[in-house]
Amino acid sequence: MTNLLNLLSLSNSIIRPINLRIINALSRPIIRPRFNYKIWIQNSKSYHDNEAFGYRVPTTEDTMKDYTKVELSNRIENANLLRLVTAYRTYGHKEAHLDPLGILEREKVTALDHERYGFTDPNKVYNLNGILHVNKSASTKVSKEDANIETILSHLKKVYCGKVAYEFMHIPSASERRWFYYTLESYDKTSLTIKEKRKFFELLTRSEVFDHFMSKKFPQVKRYGLEGAESMMVALEKLFEVSNKAGIIEVVLCMPHRGRLNLLTDLLKFPPVRLFHKVKGNPEFPEHLPASGDVLSHLASSPILDYGATNPLSVSMLHNPSHLEAVNPVAMGKTRAKQMDLLKSEKDCKLGDRVMCIQLHGDAAFTGQGVVMESFGLSNLPHFTSGGSIHIVVNNQLGYTTPAQNARSSWYSSDIGKMINAPVIHVNGDFPEDVTRAVNVAFEYRNKFGKDVIIDLITYRRWGHNELDEPAYTQPLMYANIRSRKSVPKLYEEKLLAEDLIVTQNEMKEFRDNYFKFLEEQYKLSDNHKPEANTLKKKWSEMIMPTETVSKLDTGVSREILEKVGKISVTVSDDIIIHPRLKKFHIQSRLQRIAEGKNIDWATAEALALGSLLLEGHNVRLCGQDVGRGTFSHRHAMMVCQETERVVVPLNNLSKDQGMLEVANSNLSELAVVGFEYGMSIENPNNLNLWEAQFGDFFNGAQVIIDTYISSGEVKWLRQSGLVMLLPHGYDGAGPEHSSCRIERFLQLSNDRLDVLNDNIPINPNMHIINPTTPAQYFHALRRQLKRNFRKPLIIMTPKILLRSPAAVSNFEEMISGTTFLPVLGNDNILEKSKNYVHFQEKI
Repeated sequence: MTNLLNLLSLSNSIIRPINLRIINALSRPIIRPRFNYKIWIQNSKSYHDNEAFGYRVPTTEDTMKDYTKVELSNRIENANLLRLVTAYRTYGHKEAHLDPLGILEREKVTALDHERYGFTDPNKVYNLNGILHVNKSASTKVSKEDANIETILSHLKKVYCGKVAYEFMHIPSASERRWFYYTLESYDKTSLTIKEKRKFFELLTRSEVFDHFMSKKFPQVKRYGLEGAESMMVALEKLFEVSNKAGIIEVVLCMPHRGRLNLLTDLLKFPPVRLFHKVKGNPEFPEHLPASGDVLSHLASSPILDYGATNPLSVSMLHNPSHLEAVNPVAMGKTRAKQMDLLKSEKDCKLGDRVMCIQLHGDAAFTGQGVVMESFGLSNLPHFTSGGSIHIVVNNQLGYTTPAQNARSSWYSSDIGKMINAPVIHVNGDFPEDVTRAVNVAFEYRNKFGKDVIIDLITYRRWGHNELDEPAYTQPLMYANIRSRKSVPKLYEEKLLAEDLIVTQNEMKEFRDNYFKFLEEQYKLSDNHKPEANTLKKKWSEMIMPTETVSKLDTGVSREILEKVGKISVTVSDDIIIHPRLKKFHIQSRLQRIAEGKNIDWATAEALALGSLLLEGHNVRLCGQDVGRGTFSHRHAMMVCQETERVVVPLNNLSKDQGMLEVANSNLSELAVVGFEYGMSIENPNNLNLWEAQFGDFFNGAQVIIDTYISSGEVKWLRQSGLVMLLPHGYDGAGPEHSSCRIERFLQLSNDRLDVLNDNIPINPNMHIINPTTPAQYFHALRRQLKRNFRKPLIIMTPKILLRSPAAVSNFEEMISGTTFLPVLGNDNILEKSKNYVHFQEKI
């Protein structure tokens, strides 16, 4: 039991129920202790009180029954057949027909040569029991009992070497590998219905017609069309449908520029009239709003889609910056936040049951951007998991002008996903119906195991990086091939005509013409279109856009609440054995300060602010490296039993109706973690998200998120965020990389002050930057984040040496009702006697 708790501690599992399904599923290369759920519940009750993370009994290792004695005996008797089957499972993808252009290097895999295993007799029949899984009702010559080598090879090639190929043998979990054996090998390729084929044809055709229309009307606009990769539309349509019918009610979607406008104006219901209005150079938002808008390829939409399931599907497409892949952790954080909200209202809801994250990527950025690796690193961590993301790599085999052999060191662009043992499904984008097969398998895996899965959709790009680019300058042979090819919609149209089941050529032409006319009508209407502010709705409906300066806001609380929160913040049950130094210098010291109501230090003020917000029903999440204890060993928001390593968070014991404090010790990442916390902050304005840098200097690892989201997300997209960044600042003998939070950089990113009423000064700053010098100021600044009816990012220069300085203390009188945050702390007595004074920042 102690070993398991050690594992949980190392995984930063510090409050409430941890998703053991994820922990047990990781199959890390360590000796795993025997798991006893009843004992774990008994020793970890505080983790589960409010279902902070949800719980699902581990299924990864136990869902697939072991081989029977008869099957094991046959596996031994036909060991060479087992080796051959294993070779196809492992290497079949290397001989699969995946590339529409035929330029992807394929090798002849000697391990797939059946004669190497001694299979030279074509008439000999082999028992397949326990070796190869076959559906008895499948349209195949193979029965469950036996078959000759020719029949076996035919089945294996159809499963593993066709237009869809799989990589899953690297997964450590035997149960997951066996799930793939059964799912893939017993699959009977049932025909799609006429209705489904018609729907796919219409999707592909609308996408192509849209690109042609844009080319005709806006020939000089960079639209990053989908031509060559139209199967992406089929993939997403199928994924939306199967997930919604399986119980998913919300999808958080992030994607780059390629095909974004196609997806927006079709599946995501973004009115083409709005798009055309913007392309013509008109403002994206009403002129009275303080917003600049953004480029075409960063637009977003959040439609409600109906697939005939019990509940409709809400899709939240996130705005993205031009920094490729930076949106990934933002989407993961927003997904997590949605699920945490649902856990409070749906008692049977588990992580991943109702909300799903879909991430689209380009092949070059997927392998080139470090944030991808950092985001994968979060995917299975207890405080960051969301039940598995589905990744679709729209692989056009080219990064701007850089070919694959110069863009990555790995064989496939999807290989980076193997760092978390994610399975990969490769599929040829020229075959939309095979794409739906890949989607079905991917979703079934994610839904069963709650882990990430990657679809490598191998396509091509008909034009250059954008439509104004000439790709033949650098890839003449590749583009000679592309320009000689029929389009994906045309190929599928010919397939349907050949089947003689659906529509005639005239009907297909009529469909194209009608959609073109529809776009033409939308284009004409765009001249008179009036943009609307699609912001501050649903959970944000009580928020406003700041239109005037905010005077003093009462952020104090009663003395009774301060005393209650202060005492409980260091109170644990008798069975928790506290470290003796912590007991003497932290717990007893705080209790004395609370009893006296004075000499309140920094950590106590923080606990009072967060605890009082919890009592008001707000959820609070404190995230960062080592935040539970605090880099400077000052916070101790979590207490660890010295005998059992059981972890408790006292502030979660304030009252039955309180909010939940999640103390999330993060992995050693800044870029992905800050992006994740920003994503959580834009989901619900009633929650407070704080990220603390280990040292203030380390924020620059997340500079992309700060530049493109935190400082500019509101002015570009009208998306407010109340994220708090705590940046420990001060020389204090720590050296050049542990001293400065570079406050000047944040000041350069800001526009102006909020508290000055002057017509010539902006009244809607993009973020607040403060350097509080007393614990009371810190207390009020944190509470102010949730007491206003709008949200702004808050950048705080937090102290180091002042954390324990006797001079940096406050009293209850500075925090009780009627008190507030003061922009400047002055000394009237000194100022009255001085002719001149100098304002300075920091120590002298």
